Amino acid sequence: MKKEYDFTNTVKNPYTAKVKSTITIRLDKETVEYFKELSAKVDLPYQTLINSYLTDCAMKKIQPKINWQ
Repeated sequence: MKKEYDFTNTVKNPYTAKVKSTITIRLDKETVEYFKELSAKVDLPYQTLINSYLTDCAMKKIQPKINWQ
């Protein structure tokens, strides 16, 4: 093992910028079941599927249409 290493020409890890946050979110049981069933069909973990859907909504700047009565 060397006493010193030269890191001047290293490349930054491109995957470190995409760190995910751990959160707690309350979802309806039916909503979770829907994504679990869908995840089995598309062979993805349901949390990954939910994240992909929310990411798509955020990128398209989709806003929910809510009518409070």
